[in-house]
Amino acid sequence: MPRGRYSLHDPHDHTPLGEEHFQCAPGPSGWRYVARTTTPSGAPAGSVDLAVDERGRPIRLELRTAHWQVRGAALDGVTWVRTDPAGAHATEGTVRAHAFTGTSPAFLVALSRLLRLTPDSPETRVRLVAFTGPSLAPLTTDQSWSLVNSETHATDNGPLVVDEYRVGDLSTGETHSVHLAGDVVLAAPGIELEELDTPPNAF
Repeated sequence: MPRGRYSLHDPHDHTPLGEEHFQCAPGPSGWRYVARTTTPSGAPAGSVDLAVDERGRPIRLELRTAHWQVRGAALDGVTWVRTDPAGAHATEGTVRAHAFTGTSPAFLVALSRLLRLTPDSPETRVRLVAFTGPSLAPLTTDQSWSLVNSETHATDNGPLVVDEYRVGDLSTGETHSVHLAGDVVLAAPGIELEELDTPPNAF
């Protein structure tokens, strides 16, 4: 069960956004990722709890910030409820989308599991619902994903396969790279892996 720490920053101006202290593990029904987030000063900022089934579909999502929380799952696309902690301002949403996304590295791992791309796979387009910022406001976005390289590196704990994905924002045309090793993000825009106590799990 890998445990570690990611640092998060704005991918455009590199403003620090805080850290995500995480642990993740495969289970009998799929894969689960839990984390607590902190501000740049180290104060608690919220939490992430994402579980996907063996096919990579989100069966439970719980996001929390200081003033908002979201619960969602795959149902007729993806469905969610966004509310304040007291439950006074709850709103529901459903979109014909493949999965959720956001600032947490968990979403990149989960989506790679859902797509199951190979270097020979054609570019794949996906529709996602993103929850970002302290308000966790939903935004539907379209992306393209392709696996451009897969390399095996020798380590003290055995072979480590690193996959490089090219991800495009279909609304802006911008593209970037995401590097994954099993269920850990090694590098992606706005994400840096700072600590990892055990090797990643291989799917």
